[in-house]
Amino acid sequence: MNLYRFATKFSSKLMGIAIAATTLASLTTTAQVFAEDWYQFRGPGGQGISTCENVPTEWSPSENVVWEFDDPGKGWSSPVIQNDRIYLTTAVPLGEEKITSDGKNTSSAETAYSLRAVCLDAKTGKALWSTPVGEVPPGAKAHPKNSHASGTPIVTEDRLYVHFGIYGTAALDLEGNVIWSREIVFKPVHGCGGSPILYKDMLIFNCDGGDHAFVMALDKATGEDRWKTDRSVPAELKFSFSTPLIITTDAGDTLVSAASDAAYGYDPNTGEEKWYVHYPKKWSIVPRPVYAGGLILVCTGYVGKAELLAIRPDGSGDVTETHVEWRDDKFVPFNPSPIVVDDMIFTVSDDGIASCRNLADGEMIWKKRLGGNYSASPFLSEGKLYFLSEDGECTIIRAIDEFEEVAQNEIEDRTLASIVPLDGGLLLRTASTLYRID
Repeated sequence: MNLYRFATKFSSKLMGIAIAATTLASLTTTAQVFAEDWYQFRGPGGQGISTCENVPTEWSPSENVVWEFDDPGKGWSSPVIQNDRIYLTTAVPLGEEKITSDGKNTSSAETAYSLRAVCLDAKTGKALWSTPVGEVPPGAKAHPKNSHASGTPIVTEDRLYVHFGIYGTAALDLEGNVIWSREIVFKPVHGCGGSPILYKDMLIFNCDGGDHAFVMALDKATGEDRWKTDRSVPAELKFSFSTPLIITTDAGDTLVSAASDAAYGYDPNTGEEKWYVHYPKKWSIVPRPVYAGGLILVCTGYVGKAELLAIRPDGSGDVTETHVEWRDDKFVPFNPSPIVVDDMIFTVSDDGIASCRNLADGEMIWKKRLGGNYSASPFLSEGKLYFLSEDGECTIIRAIDEFEEVAQNEIEDRTLASIVPLDGGLLLRTASTLYRID
């Protein structure tokens, strides 16, 4: 497939739509220099921990909204930010598309999409450029909780990396010019998902399709294959959507990758498998692993109750019986990733039950029903945790060993993308709009 087939035909039209984003209010302060760039999914460490200060705790559609960007397409990827520029991916329909009142697409099988990388000015919300990097043909389906632009991009000092699963992976310069682009072949189920990561000179991502499940590394400068490793544990249903994580121990670096039926540790330099933990008949793994206190935390996915596993990373081969420190199946999320603060693990289940566990042994410290349904992953800033529901309600609590609510806010739109914190602000993406809140 030619990834640039629609570039000439639609570029002018879509760029015009993108630049028509409306600024609701002007910033009255001088240009900010962000203390922390949120350059990948779940932030600098990939685990939802922010060092930003003065992140807002109060907002509404009419309060503390600095600007709105009206997205010409749809995507559940999170935005990323660097040097006062915001980058996001979106899938723009190229034909008539029917959207229900709850934001669900009812006509994806009839619609083609232009997959685009978009750059915004962080101070004004105005689009600086919009580049087509791929295309989704008619007939491609995605789960109602998925989109054709669900993978969060990565921005560095000179490159933007975007990943749309089988529909295109590309590197662009920061002016929107495509440096390289390529396709990866497998058959997705419920659409493509999961975000890429960078390690040294490689771009790495999971490819857990219905027919073939593997992990892959590309040369970040050229897009050429560096290594590709098949999943070694047979799974009846292979499809999953998780994002891998690099951890560093006394034994060196390990790529932790959660998949259907098993979680794996790989040598990120070569793709060689180091160990795996088997959890049979679990698939559609979405949460990103977390590493804290010498333990890897993995959520095991769908069918029955999901389990939260705490795995020691120093094993070799099948470590299911030897290196699982503890496991628990109470209020474990299918979609939102866990977050660790000090010696406590905080989670929110898909049906809205927040909980706090002891990291060392998994013992439940408290649980509290927040209400609503959840897909977005939480983040921590200045001792506060932000939990965003699918209906646009955000509950903010203290990250302590008892439940203490700080605030509740609502944006009144469907929200599955994770919030991005800024110094003095945050970015919140809904089904139709990206908001900057200060």
